[in-house]
Amino acid sequence: MTLRKIRTVTALSCAAVVGSGLLVGCQSGSDAKASSKASASAKLHGYVEGAEEASEQQARLVLADAGTGAVKVLDLITEDITSLKGGDDVQDLRTDGRFAYLSAAGGTHVVDTGAWTVDHGDHVHYYRAAIRDVGPITGTDAAYIHSDQAVTAVSSSQGVTQLLDRRKLEDGTVPRGSALIGAGSGAIVPYQEHLLVTAAGAGKSTVEVRDREGARVTSLKEPCAQVRGEAVTRRGVVFGCADGALLVSGDKGTFDAEKIPYGTAVKTSDRAVDFHHRAGSTTLAARSGDDAVWVLDVTDRAWTRIATGPVVAANTAGEGSPLLALGKDGVLTAYDIATKKSVARKELLPKGAESAAIEVDTTRAYVNDAAARKVYEIDYDDRLRLARTFPLDFAPTYMVETGR
Repeated sequence: MTLRKIRTVTALSCAAVVGSGLLVGCQSGSDAKASSKASASAKLHGYVEGAEEASEQQARLVLADAGTGAVKVLDLITEDITSLKGGDDVQDLRTDGRFAYLSAAGGTHVVDTGAWTVDHGDHVHYYRAAIRDVGPITGTDAAYIHSDQAVTAVSSSQGVTQLLDRRKLEDGTVPRGSALIGAGSGAIVPYQEHLLVTAAGAGKSTVEVRDREGARVTSLKEPCAQVRGEAVTRRGVVFGCADGALLVSGDKGTFDAEKIPYGTAVKTSDRAVDFHHRAGSTTLAARSGDDAVWVLDVTDRAWTRIATGPVVAANTAGEGSPLLALGKDGVLTAYDIATKKSVARKELLPKGAESAAIEVDTTRAYVNDAAARKVYEIDYDDRLRLARTFPLDFAPTYMVETGR
C-alpha cells in the first residue's frame, strides 16, 4: 500500500481543490473583486456567504489526542491537515455534522470544520469554508449535542442544557446560551422547529414536545421506559427504550410516536443505547452487550441482532450495505445484515484494542488507530479494501467525520 503524502497547514490558510474547480482561501485582488461582483449580481439558490458550494460531500475528519490535547482536522479531499488550538485532558469528541465539540474537565470547546451538508429532502447542497477555532462553552461537558439550522442544544451529563443560536456559531462566536428548564438528564433534540425532550414521571418516561423557548407544547402518548440513546434520521428521531425504540415524526407542527419493539425480552445489558449510522440513512447500529450488535431498520420497523463476538465499535451505511464491526482482536468484519453472516474480514488494529471509532459516509469508512498513529480509509463495498492510509504525528484517540 502506497502512502500518500499529507500536507500540514494552519487554520484559515488557503486550500485549492484543483480537480473540482473549487478555491477556498486566498485570491488575488482582481479575482476577489470579480468573485464579489459575481456573487452580488447573482446569488443563486443555496448561496451561503463566505462558503463555496461543491458538487459532492466535503468530508473532513476531526482528530484529538487524549494524551497531548492536540486537535487537528484532516481534509479527506485535499489530504491537508489543519492544526488547531489544543488543550489538556480531552475526554470526548462529538459533532453535529459541521461543528466539533471537544469535552474536557473545564468545559467544551467548539471547532468549525468548515464542511457541511444542507438536505432539502428532494435535493442536497454541499459546502466548504475555512476551518477555524470558535471558542469555549464554559462549564458544560457536552454529553449530548444535537442541532438544526436554527439552534444547537448542548446537554451535560448533569442535566444542564444550553440552547445556542446556530447562526452565531456559524459567524464564528460562541453565543451566550439560554438554559432549558426542567429538561431532565437526557438529550434534547431540535426537530421540526421544536425541541424533543425526554421526561420521567409516574414510573415511566415520555417524550415532550416544546417550542424554541422551552415551553411545553404536548407530551406524546406512547411511553419510552428508561430512555437512553437517540438518533436523527430522515424518517424521524429514534429514542432507545427498555423494550425497543420510539420513533418520533412530525409534520407542520403535529407530532406522532410509534414504538418499534424488540419482539423479545432483552436484558438491560443487551439494550441498544448508543446508535451509529451514516447521515441520511435510516439504518442504525448499536452494540448489544459484550458479544453482539443490534441493527435497527427504521424504514421496515425491524430489529436484527448479529452475534459478532466482542466488539470495540460498529456502524453501517445502511440501504444494502454491510454492518461493520471492529472486534477487540483488531479485526474489522463486514456482515450481511439479512443473513447475519460474515462476508469479509480485515486485520486492522493490534489485538487487545479497547477503543476506536468507525465513521461511515456514502462510499468509505474510516477507522482510527491511536496506537499506530494512523487513520485507515476502507472501501466497505469492495471486501474491506484498504483504500488509503493516513500516517499522523500524534495519536488520534478520538475521531468524528463532518461535512455530512
